[in-house]
Amino acid sequence: MLRGLLLLTLLLAPALPAQDSADWTAHLNNEYRITPDVVYSTANGYDAELDLYLPRQGDGPWPTLIYIHGGGWVGGSKEGSTLMLMPYLQMGMAVVNVEYRLARFSLAPAAVADCRCALRWIYANAKQYGFDTSKLVVTGNSAGGHLALTTGTMPKSAGFDYECTAGNPDTELKVAAVVNWYGITDVVDLLSGPNQKSYAVRWLGALPNREEVAKRASPIHYVRAGLPPILSIHGNADPTVPYQHAVDLHKALDKAKVKNKLITVPGGKHGGFNREQDENAFREIRAFLKETGVL
Repeated sequence: MLRGLLLLTLLLAPALPAQDSADWTAHLNNEYRITPDVVYSTANGYDAELDLYLPRQGDGPWPTLIYIHGGGWVGGSKEGSTLMLMPYLQMGMAVVNVEYRLARFSLAPAAVADCRCALRWIYANAKQYGFDTSKLVVTGNSAGGHLALTTGTMPKSAGFDYECTAGNPDTELKVAAVVNWYGITDVVDLLSGPNQKSYAVRWLGALPNREEVAKRASPIHYVRAGLPPILSIHGNADPTVPYQHAVDLHKALDKAKVKNKLITVPGGKHGGFNREQDENAFREIRAFLKETGVL
């Protein structure tokens, strides 16, 4: 496991010399403590859990990353995404690694509601765990990118927070930034036609109002002035989530005068970028988080 962490750190942390990266990884266990499987919400008999990666030094508050895994809302797990957390840990952030109800437990939009509840749990428990709620960043890959966008851009009036068991569902929540890795921005587009995707069809299932639910769960419909800064990273040859989703979101955010940036990975598929592309993406993320005052 340590060897895997070392290789990933050397790959994704070009801001540090190789030896510094190796030294940091070797002492990772001394730098962070992990609290796994904390239940943040219970709905439909399902306990949704998250893992906490907290700095050992000091009491905080720390800039905090909320990571949401991908898998088309039908697969994936928080444990399978652990290596994606390493670059953010090296930036000195606390990390909250979130799981949510997949389609086999609850159809759409349960995953959206769960991730909103995770954000409310973080606010409600900020003092206990040292989260800096003025420096929250939400990120994820693919379906996780979609959920990062809905978590970071939805107002409470969208109505997804009323299952939450932590905090006051009438309180408006904010994040400092969203980092969207090739996330879905228009769920309706994936239900039929040339961009139809089986994972989206499975997530909506046989809901009688599936298009209405898909629209309510689409980040593109929540674009408005005053949103947090949004950085999107997307390959222009992605066969799983159309690159046009990122382009349309970028144009809509520009029109609404929301600070945002689209990093296009030339020839990039659905993740699996090469070393140079990954290094460039994390350079952009680090610079973006510095610009927004998180780091």
